[in-house]
Amino acid sequence: MTARAAVFRGVGLPFDLVEFPLPRPRGMQILVEVIACTLCGSDLHSIHGRRAVPTPSVLGHEILGRVVAFGPEAARVDQAGQPLALGDRVTWSLVASCGECFYCCRDLPQKCERGFKYGHEALQPGRELSGGLADHCLLVAGTAIFRVPDEVPDEVACPASCATATVAAAIEAGDKVADRAVLVLGAGMLGMTAAAWCRALWAKDVIVCDHDAERLATAAAEFGATATCAPSGLADVVRERTGGRGVDLALELSGAPESVTAALPLLRTGGTLVLVGSVFPSAPIAVVPERLVRGCVTMRGVHNYAPWHLALGLEFLAGHPEFPFGRLVAPWRPLADLNALVASGPPVGSLRIGIRPVV
Repeated sequence: MTARAAVFRGVGLPFDLVEFPLPRPRGMQILVEVIACTLCGSDLHSIHGRRAVPTPSVLGHEILGRVVAFGPEAARVDQAGQPLALGDRVTWSLVASCGECFYCCRDLPQKCERGFKYGHEALQPGRELSGGLADHCLLVAGTAIFRVPDEVPDEVACPASCATATVAAAIEAGDKVADRAVLVLGAGMLGMTAAAWCRALWAKDVIVCDHDAERLATAAAEFGATATCAPSGLADVVRERTGGRGVDLALELSGAPESVTAALPLLRTGGTLVLVGSVFPSAPIAVVPERLVRGCVTMRGVHNYAPWHLALGLEFLAGHPEFPFGRLVAPWRPLADLNALVASGPPVGSLRIGIRPVV
């Protein structure tokens, strides 16, 4: 038997649909059939050359799958202790970790020194099926696997293993949210998720800033934003909404250097800035150390997430069906349409390209 995958060979080159032998899972491995994969911003950065990835490779890390085979030593429970059986719908952490290295022992399993990162690995014999742009994916030892709650639709669950879990890590880094003023910079999938989640955590104010007026309208109408603005009006809106004190927490999700620069003066004394979006090379920014010291300001960087953040993300999605995350994913298209889809990008009104191996 064989499996089919879209192989990325480099910037400007088309994806090739390639047949690989369907592996039989060994040891603690688990073979899953890919139900769907959504392409996140970092995938598109890789495809268009804004960040480097190994080539050739199988991209895609926002993956939803169904268990089709267990290795002889694979656990029959998921990371949360729920029974795991053939046919179960699952998602899994972006990074498989060893649990023993320097970073794993310091609560940073996403930075494991021997980590295996789905959708980011060069093709290796026997491990070709390592990304979501395929009809199967082989999960290696150390992968934190979670059953997806039945009430969470495919299009809502699919981005959980990147966007939702990353927002969980960002909110954790920001500490308290309830009764606080939160600034969300960037109204992509992470920004919509952050706005909705902060409102669900009883944030007093959620200000969303973006260049795109349609995205801002969606954030206000459907994802919990209490105020929205373009970057040109950001300082005035923050001043008005916070009585001149500044926001308690700013989540920078766009990665634009000018956005980071704009956020720092808008923090209140004792405020926190969490940087998430800066995952591609950019120009350096100027930081005045005195501002950090006298303002008692905290700056945190968040990259990827730990398994418990994915658990929190699935819990949030299951518990808050009032937020229409599914509408942010474009209608599912087959893997055969991939080249045309990445050339055109998500259609207007969508934030994710949605791929199924077969539609």
